[in-house]
Amino acid sequence: MSTETSKPYLRIATEEAFAPPEMLKIYNKILAGSDVDPGFKGLMGFYMSSPSERARHIMRCLQDLDQVRLGHMDEAGIDHQVIALTAPGVQIMDKDTAVSFSRVANDQLADAVKRHPTRFTGMIAVPVQDPQAAAKEIERGVTQLGMNSVIINSHTHGEYLSDTKFWDIFAAAEAHDTPIYLHPNSLPRNMIQSFQECGLDGAIYGFGVETGLHALRIITSGVFDRFPKLQMIIGHMGEALPFWSYRLDYMHQATVRSQRYESIKPLKKKPSDYLRENFYITNSGVAWEPAIKFTQSIVGVDRVLYAMDYPYQYAVDEVTAMDKMSMSAEDKKMFFQTNAQKVFKIKAV
Repeated sequence: MSTETSKPYLRIATEEAFAPPEMLKIYNKILAGSDVDPGFKGLMGFYMSSPSERARHIMRCLQDLDQVRLGHMDEAGIDHQVIALTAPGVQIMDKDTAVSFSRVANDQLADAVKRHPTRFTGMIAVPVQDPQAAAKEIERGVTQLGMNSVIINSHTHGEYLSDTKFWDIFAAAEAHDTPIYLHPNSLPRNMIQSFQECGLDGAIYGFGVETGLHALRIITSGVFDRFPKLQMIIGHMGEALPFWSYRLDYMHQATVRSQRYESIKPLKKKPSDYLRENFYITNSGVAWEPAIKFTQSIVGVDRVLYAMDYPYQYAVDEVTAMDKMSMSAEDKKMFFQTNAQKVFKIKAV
């Protein structure tokens, strides 16, 4: 636990990653195949093989759910982590492997939470490839493992949750009051080339573009009209969607009126309304006061949460910068602590 006693709030980081060693063995088998997904090869293939200091740091920290992680949390003054299976999680696997290994990963994370109940909270990984199995794993995660949120690493083999065949997952999440964290994945095959050839496919730009696209597909497909109580979470300052909200509203209405696309139909609300009512937004990787305050002004101070993005972005000075934001004490406590406690049902820290 952080030794600081002067802060009138706890720091809860809400987008922090882990990777079981057994999953990395599965990844190695996939990478040894003859037709490896280029995004997966460019992302995890790089991190798992590179001798660079950054890659070695990330791989070491991803696999630890005990002293290494706790030491880094203490060093940065992070009181609690909300931890999820790193991208692409089980979504790169074949369906049967994804179904079986999601249970293994969730059991391991639940065990870590039991070892460190005041420091860790876990998200449920689900095999999106099998929506019915994913729905059952959500139920198991909530009722047996004590987890109260779901991690989905954007697309699954190039397919998006806007397709109604996946909506059993939304039904289960709504029924169990478990928000879905829509986290970036490496870009799908039909999207990656123009980004990868100039080095912009990753967190620098491509991740946000693709995940923002996914969130918009979910909105415009009518998911929240069908599941009005469903809550989702997006990181990295909302993958820029709050900054686009005015134009999204205007052009969605214009596109509906034009009848240009069969896929764009009238919605009960404006796209920005769903952002305000059905999404929580974390600042993961964006330790920047102007962006945080702007997003609070768009979706509300009760819907913006702190995240570090450990271990991919581990910078102690960013925590200090966030502490110094010009913000009321009440709003800052909501940002660092109480919003996270509400969203993830964190009872004791």
